Amino acid sequence: MTRPDEPRELTIHPAKLPSRLPPEMLHIKPGADRVVATDPARSGWRYLSFRSFGLAEGEVALLDSPEQEAAIVTISGGGVEIALDGRANLELTGRPSVFEGLPWSAYIPAGTTARIIGRPLPGQRSVVAIAQAPLTGRTGIAREPIVVAPNDVQVELRGAGNCTRQVNNIMMPDFPADRLLICEVFTPSGNWSGWPPHKHDVDDPPREAVLEETYFYQFRRPEAWAIQRIYHRDGSRDLLLPVHHGDLVIVDQGYHPFIATPGYDAYFINALAGDRRTMANTDDPDLAWVRTLWPDMEPDPRLPLVKP
Repeated sequence: MTRPDEPRELTIHPAKLPSRLPPEMLHIKPGADRVVATDPARSGWRYLSFRSFGLAEGEVALLDSPEQEAAIVTISGGGVEIALDGRANLELTGRPSVFEGLPWSAYIPAGTTARIIGRPLPGQRSVVAIAQAPLTGRTGIAREPIVVAPNDVQVELRGAGNCTRQVNNIMMPDFPADRLLICEVFTPSGNWSGWPPHKHDVDDPPREAVLEETYFYQFRRPEAWAIQRIYHRDGSRDLLLPVHHGDLVIVDQGYHPFIATPGYDAYFINALAGDRRTMANTDDPDLAWVRTLWPDMEPDPRLPLVKP
């Protein structure tokens, strides 16, 4: 049944499209230029595009696919200026690194031509992450660009004990975007994120929704690595991916917990897109019981790693 805020032509898929990607295609490593990118053709899904790159002072990058909505998030090295046709430029001050400040971000509505201009700190490059997705046609979507400043970011601590992590909610379901959902997660060294493991590859409201997702990783020490697992309960997929600074992982289906190696604080930014504006997901039923332990456990005192 179509909800009042969804047009009749919107297609809700009962299940994730079968993945046609071989497992090794899920892990994208940066080249010498430190650029990583994926799109629906590369990912084997329907909507989400993601890329990250750096800009020198005054260097310009065009926003791809201006007919789609976009989210631009500053990652490291300073900020950017966004030049918009017929509108005042947007200034995103940025941050030296993800561990030295909350993000500056911007939502760019579909149909907007934008140029992204590097405004880095001296001697650095401004690294940004950009997510894009086509429109559903639903109403209530922002028609003007929106700057999300650090003070607008909702900081949340989830879990307990060595499952505690910090989540920076940037563009969540209550944000007036269409498909795009954006958040950041900080995992202290030795801790787990996405635990108990969860998935979002079946349309079963309100329990679960189909969401395409990317993970883009940063580490306090760039020589670090961590482990991203992606698996199905029936064993038809079971991957352990050693992820490094600047890597990108495609989560097209399955459970996907993450662990930071001892001594190395980890970060990733999640971009998601689907047919429903929700973060609904379901836990692995074999492991969901661990939530019952948390009321008797203290949160990790190292968090938040980046204070609001």
